[in-house]
Amino acid sequence: MSRIEIKSGGAIVRTLRVPGDKSISHRALMFAALADGDSVISGLQQGLDVGATRGCIEALGVSTETQGDELIVHGVGVGGLSEPGDLLDCMNSGTTMRLLSGILAGHGFLSVLTGDRHLRIRPMARILDPLREMGALALGRDEDRFAPLILRGGTLRGLTWKMNVASAQVKSAVLLAGLHARGTTWVEEPKATRDHTERMLSSMGVEVLKEGECRIGVTGGSRLSPAEMTVPGDPSSAAFWAAAALLVPGSRVTIKNVSLNPTRTGFFRLIERMGGAVELTTTGEAMGEPVGDITVEYSQLTGIEVGEDEVPSAIDEFPVFGALASMAKGETVITGAEELRHKESDRIDTLAGELRKAGVVMETFADGMKISGGAKLSPARFESHGDHRLAMALGVLGLAIEGGCEVAGAEAADVSYPGFWKELLS
Repeated sequence: MSRIEIKSGGAIVRTLRVPGDKSISHRALMFAALADGDSVISGLQQGLDVGATRGCIEALGVSTETQGDELIVHGVGVGGLSEPGDLLDCMNSGTTMRLLSGILAGHGFLSVLTGDRHLRIRPMARILDPLREMGALALGRDEDRFAPLILRGGTLRGLTWKMNVASAQVKSAVLLAGLHARGTTWVEEPKATRDHTERMLSSMGVEVLKEGECRIGVTGGSRLSPAEMTVPGDPSSAAFWAAAALLVPGSRVTIKNVSLNPTRTGFFRLIERMGGAVELTTTGEAMGEPVGDITVEYSQLTGIEVGEDEVPSAIDEFPVFGALASMAKGETVITGAEELRHKESDRIDTLAGELRKAGVVMETFADGMKISGGAKLSPARFESHGDHRLAMALGVLGLAIEGGCEVAGAEAADVSYPGFWKELLS
């Protein structure tokens, strides 16, 4: 297990790029696999999670080849995957397991999906339930709650699935199963979630139906056209550099060519409400996604209240948001975020436990937390708990702690941001 030492230091004045968006990279690989022909992907994120998706589609009979900075995916069409000869290892990637389950539900062969110890305790009933309703055999460990998952698909029927939990992964899985189903499949969300699936399907020729903000549908039999795809930078990765700029006096950071999809920029709206100097500038479009630059300058932050409606568009950034809140003046209260308990770690309890090591006063609830910020923090020895976003958030916080910090399990960052520590410490 690797340990990284972070020391507080001088201002960070930098213009940089971050790895390709993880959510878009997963979908680019899967959707290219389902396309009728060859797709070319540039800017694909090289983290372990996305590598798991590439490994799985290759195990399902889809060939890929690297040519310079591009990846060519030889699509086999909707319904054209082949039975794997072994288990499908999703490693630490919930996106891989959940979205791929939706695709496999439409194939009449047996698949078994597993992953690491963290993925095997993440909730999967929310995926298996709708897939069974559509006509697939969909089983899991512990009364169909957890991985490993067993799927044998076949002839599916469209349905209307009302989600109890706002989850882009569940929505995407059901819509992808719907591409293989008879009739039209609808998903009704309790709150709007990130819409990368809808945007990418539309860009590849699929008619995506929409009634209001939270009812989305697809019709079975739709085909995907091959495409040239450019993956923009990941706003979740950009969030760590934004936080570093906000925490270290005199800092100013610009992150170039980032996805500015409004379902993904909630973190930047929150820090702006806290008093952060944030500027988002749209410069173009890629794969149906607005793309642009983010500039953040050091600012004095004040605690805010974050409500349930603000959670979905910032769900992956709450570890680093919590770190920022610990340095803001006054109290920050987050509610309606129970889903944080079902990520790579329980991000409510693990974040609270780690921040308390540095002297942060916190209170946790079933669906959130209260952070009392502004006190001088003490040097600490943090643990990542195998959670990539928690590891990087704690490392960034160390920049603002006199005496710095140490992060054990720092290698977890490789899941989404290979090379993060080298960049941060350079």
